[in-house]
Amino acid sequence: MRMKINFSILFILTIQFLHAQKKNETFNYHIKKTDAPIQIDGMLDETWNKTETASDFFMVLPFDTGKASVKTEVKMCYDKENMYITAICHFKPGQPYMVESLKKDFIFGKNDNFLLFMDPFDDQTNGFSFGSNAAGAPWDGIMYEGGKVDLNWDNKWQSAVRYYEDKWVWEAAIPFKTIRYKKGITTWGINFSRLDITAAEKSSWAPVPRQFPTATLAYTGQLIWDEAPPTPGANVSLIPYLLSGTTKNFETNSPGTFKKQIGIDAKVAVTSSLNLDLTLNPDFSQVEVDKQVTNLDRYELFFPEKRQFFLENGDQFSNFGYSTIRPFFSRRIGLNAPIQAGARLSGKLDKNWRLGAMNMQTSRVPEARLASQNYSVLALQRRVFSRSNIGFMFVNRDQILHPDEKDPIFQTNPYNRNIGFEYNLASSNNMWTGKSIFLKSFSKSAGVKNWIQASNIQYSSKKWLASWQHEYVGKDYMADVGYVPRKNYIKLAQGVTRIFFSKNQNITSHSLKLESFSFFTPTMRNTDNTTYMAYTVTKRNQSTYTQWVSYDFVELLQPFDPTNFGKGLLPKGSKHRWNATGSEFISKPQKLFTYGFSTRFGGYYANGSRTYISTDFGYRFQPYLSTALSTSFNQIIMPSPWNKTIFWLIGPKIDVTFTNRLFFTTYIQYNNQLKNINMNARFQWRYKPASDLYLVYTDNYYPSPFNVKNRALVLKFNYWWNL
Repeated sequence: MRMKINFSILFILTIQFLHAQKKNETFNYHIKKTDAPIQIDGMLDETWNKTETASDFFMVLPFDTGKASVKTEVKMCYDKENMYITAICHFKPGQPYMVESLKKDFIFGKNDNFLLFMDPFDDQTNGFSFGSNAAGAPWDGIMYEGGKVDLNWDNKWQSAVRYYEDKWVWEAAIPFKTIRYKKGITTWGINFSRLDITAAEKSSWAPVPRQFPTATLAYTGQLIWDEAPPTPGANVSLIPYLLSGTTKNFETNSPGTFKKQIGIDAKVAVTSSLNLDLTLNPDFSQVEVDKQVTNLDRYELFFPEKRQFFLENGDQFSNFGYSTIRPFFSRRIGLNAPIQAGARLSGKLDKNWRLGAMNMQTSRVPEARLASQNYSVLALQRRVFSRSNIGFMFVNRDQILHPDEKDPIFQTNPYNRNIGFEYNLASSNNMWTGKSIFLKSFSKSAGVKNWIQASNIQYSSKKWLASWQHEYVGKDYMADVGYVPRKNYIKLAQGVTRIFFSKNQNITSHSLKLESFSFFTPTMRNTDNTTYMAYTVTKRNQSTYTQWVSYDFVELLQPFDPTNFGKGLLPKGSKHRWNATGSEFISKPQKLFTYGFSTRFGGYYANGSRTYISTDFGYRFQPYLSTALSTSFNQIIMPSPWNKTIFWLIGPKIDVTFTNRLFFTTYIQYNNQLKNINMNARFQWRYKPASDLYLVYTDNYYPSPFNVKNRALVLKFNYWWNL
């Protein structure tokens, strides 16, 4: 196997050298400085007549073989403080726009929108994205891994949309202090993306193959400055907050507690491309609740990070490894104990080097017998070849004992450390991607099998998608600040998809997918296997339908309750096999009413059966109200003691957007597996860019009888202050 891996690496490196040239380097936009004032109002005044125009967009979907049928024009300029952009998005006179609401960071495929993808280092790996839907809801995110956008990132900028009979116009001012770039670089990567869901067409200024998102930085054109972008100068932001609130636990019948808190975040631009984030006594009560799921898994579930402090350049920390092999997972910090303070230095050292360093300190919680903890992370990344990189990470958790914490319970696991290396492959045309990682952990009394090695490679063309992956995780590996739900296994996975383009005017494409993955013990005894085949039809109106079949085999390595409901345990070593089939459908997004469903019918553990049906319904009263209802039904039939078990998960959600600065969201979740009804209502007023007032109300109830468990009401105010 090692010889095969080495051969694959040599083959990959050869590909890198053969594809070193940037694909769309002939697409150039020349941006010039202006002295004229620009008002951000969606009006096209005289200043824009003096700038260059980017037009003649290429169609990306449903086909990528010609020019777009809907016309889009883009103009840019800058002054000493801001970069300005306007996008003129034409459509047939009288055509209505389609959006969800005025809420920022909308779902891309459900809104008419225009997006800017910007690569200030022209390294085709990291960057920023800004944009808007047709009603004026803003979009901003930080870009990573060559084409992914983290919309949890938030910063100061302003935009406006004006709607006309035959077009909508987006205008924005992006401060140089908001983005990170290297002083003196006069060529940036850039691309513009337009989605018109009524015309069922996605297009881009620099052409992008249809199998890739328009955010793919490998296919950006070039933004050429008439002179080096201005140095932002002193760039320090203070973001203080004030909070007051009350909580009451009705289960213990304890009196309500009143909370008042003050804290502050700071952002300091060490250089124009390297940022220092500081936090003192942070609070994250305004973060939206996690979407619940029915848990029928044998291993821990994953919920993504949503806290703002951890997000800028967060990919360098959180994306090291794989989705189920993460040496660092920031949600472990402050999970059961409040964060006292933290610091993070992150960004670019130059075009080839990225740095990330973080230190966080949590408080002790004597009543829960939790000692104070210190967390440190160091991540370093070096670009190699055209778009690949080599990464290094060190993660450390140290327990800090208070003098009165002599009880041995505080000293069972005093420290945990992880060191890792990874190689990230991304060919210049993005058709070859992959990763290879090595991790080792260090803990008190740790065994020798405390390491991980994993690799994968993927090939993506218009007609074929092929992938291969292997993983080894030792039984003694520990990642206290990571997410590694399963240990002591070897995994082999492979898959292939063939895409066929249709001559039928109502169907864009159909595809056939075959995937298989198997888990083995370190002695190569097979314990799990899933083989999956799916057929998908994508229609011209953007609706999709998938039908699939699968085979599963599981040998339990630990006793397991297949309902996770406390009814009984299947014994360790028992073997289970079953077949299943199912379908998925997503309706076209051009309607005010949208819907989708997913089904599964087939076997389950102990010769049982499982029926699963989930639905998603949405209706929008454009652009002010968006309603959604998600339901999930599971019926499991097994021998005694489980017998028949039914789980319901119901989650209605209402988003009211009075303006693109004033929002009200209500989210209710009924989960009978957890015997809980959760309600979260959040009012947000963005009274200034990146400055907010939140009012958050949370309730948890028993489904029957309908008794309240706990309740909380929080008022929070923060202000973004540039020094």
